[in-house]
Amino acid sequence: MPKILFMGTSEFAVPSLAILIRNGYPIVGVVTQPDRPRGRGKMVQPSPVTIFAERNNLSVIQPEHVRDKEFLDVFRNLSPDVVVVAAFGQILPREIIGTPPMGCVNVHPSLLPKYRGAAPINWTLIHGEEKTGVTIILMNEGMDSGDILLQEETLIGPEETFGELHDRLSKMGAELLLKTIGMIVEGAIKRIHQDLSAATYARRLNKEDGRIRWDNNVADIINLIRGLSPSPCAYTFLEGNKLKIFTVRGEEVSITEPAGKIGRETEKGLHVAAKNGYIYLYDVQLENRKRMSVHDFLRGYRIAPGATFE
Repeated sequence: MPKILFMGTSEFAVPSLAILIRNGYPIVGVVTQPDRPRGRGKMVQPSPVTIFAERNNLSVIQPEHVRDKEFLDVFRNLSPDVVVVAAFGQILPREIIGTPPMGCVNVHPSLLPKYRGAAPINWTLIHGEEKTGVTIILMNEGMDSGDILLQEETLIGPEETFGELHDRLSKMGAELLLKTIGMIVEGAIKRIHQDLSAATYARRLNKEDGRIRWDNNVADIINLIRGLSPSPCAYTFLEGNKLKIFTVRGEEVSITEPAGKIGRETEKGLHVAAKNGYIYLYDVQLENRKRMSVHDFLRGYRIAPGATFE
């Protein structure tokens, strides 16, 4: 069996590491990001991969930068046959990419060449795509531009959120990774060049991306909320207070109310005017409060008649 150096940081990477361990592959080390401030309290915490690796008695390496000479010396001493990368968070230098005899393979949650980059799952949902998938590539020095080794497609549920799709693709990616490593060992893999003319990019999200524009179409608003739920979460402002919105449904109808106007609560939820219909709110979170149903929210927060979301 090939010696594997695993490089990953976020929760997405954990199933890939777990499946390699379960199938007996020797893990010579786990490289992950240094402990960072995380969560609402911004307490310094280890990454999900660090936690999982330590529970499984694996050697954890946390370089500030993988380009540093100190880490590159460690890398050479480990002498892996193959490097597996999943949601790592740093760009690998040629000294790493070009060294392992079996190369560096990456688990990417999109149907490459579409949605290269840092936030493919979010942008896939925000753009209203009906299908997505996972691609295993042989890495080169470009951004997610290496040859495709295996790819698997899946349909996206009409109400599926970022959190749900993230978890589903992480498991799908782990299974596809296991299949890929086996085929590499057997010499049965066929490399496919990516069609550069079809490449699109999923840039890193910024805070402003999550702000809801109520003058957009119902479908666009719903897709934004799905694509950011439960984290980092789409948001709006109510009387100057930030309100996160997690779960909604929509109705496309002819309306006369101005965009963002808040209506009354019905059995459908709290309705808000959009460009071509209503958005019905179900789960929300006022800044510095806990997440709750919109019904419970309205019990403790009085919205003035005629108020609008900003």
